[in-house]
Amino acid sequence: MKYLILVIALGLSACSMEDPNSKPAYGKDLGLPANCRAYIQVAIDEWRKGLHDTRTTMNAIERNCGENGSLWDYKP
Repeated sequence: MKYLILVIALGLSACSMEDPNSKPAYGKDLGLPANCRAYIQVAIDEWRKGLHDTRTTMNAIERNCGENGSLWDYKP
């Protein structure tokens, strides 16, 4: 029984990987948001400044960070 628990614990620790959206990431060249956490913060900041209306901001967030968003799988 002890060995079974040990094997399960080791298996779970080996399978865990860091969430690519656990902290904001920005591109090295232009400094643009490279993952959803960074993108959403930039989108909110620009919306608060009045640079984009709500519809444009929400559409952009959905396109980049929605169910099929392109920024979910960022690999630094």
